[in-house]
Amino acid sequence: MKTPSLPFPAPPAALLRATALELFVLAGHALLYPTGIAGERHPGRAPAGEGPEPAGRPDIAPTDRPPVVLLHGFIDNRSVFVLLRRSLARHGRLHLESLNYSPLTSDIRTAAELLDRHIEEICARTGHPRVDIVGHSLGGLIARYYVQRLAGDRRVRTLVTLGTPHSGTAVAPLAGALPIVRQMRRGSAPVEELRLPAPGCRTRFVSFWSELDRVIVPAEAARVDHPDLDAVNVRVTGIGHLALPVHPAVAAAVRQALDEPEPARETPGATAGTTRTSPAA
Repeated sequence: MKTPSLPFPAPPAALLRATALELFVLAGHALLYPTGIAGERHPGRAPAGEGPEPAGRPDIAPTDRPPVVLLHGFIDNRSVFVLLRRSLARHGRLHLESLNYSPLTSDIRTAAELLDRHIEEICARTGHPRVDIVGHSLGGLIARYYVQRLAGDRRVRTLVTLGTPHSGTAVAPLAGALPIVRQMRRGSAPVEELRLPAPGCRTRFVSFWSELDRVIVPAEAARVDHPDLDAVNVRVTGIGHLALPVHPAVAAAVRQALDEPEPARETPGATAGTTRTSPAA
């Protein structure tokens, strides 16, 4: 079946435009970066023990959209999602959470455990039993580890990843110095753990990967290819790694992915083991 793709110009002309766009995005993000260093502040939390069980709380309408958790990439912060967050808010997403993890984090598994605690707090505070997650680059890998290896599928309805090295990347700057960057390389222990069986996983995966991504090598490593996971892989053409969280066409496709109703299942994971396709955005 043909891989779905977003309508961007085709190479080689797109390569020059994509490189220029990457530099423009990098400059803009450098200006915004200081605004995202501090974590978000939220209203008072529910008392301990009063959070919802996975079945949900009766005072939360079933039509309410779940919170969306935005998880940034390596040496980044929540400011990378300024435009995507604005887009989601304009289209009716009332609960948006941008999480920062420390740039000194040395292990994907440790970051996933921290994400677990954040998700539990969000569910307790908002009353929703499940959330959606959008992760850019390393953020998507942390979120997938949480879902697949720490039983996070009970809390995560949909995981959208943008340029995430699901199969590891051959390009990893400072790989010899930073353990968490080494873990993004092909064959690392966390990446290999994600290849292990995951029967009954209840989370739906949507991965956006770009043919012009110079951080994920090979580019196809940003696809979710696992026989037990319900996954849609969307090929993006004409833009690079840094532009994925800010490009309006990608934002529209992310909204569409999050708005897709969860398929009815007799048992968790009933549609697992398939890689689904979607029409071009």
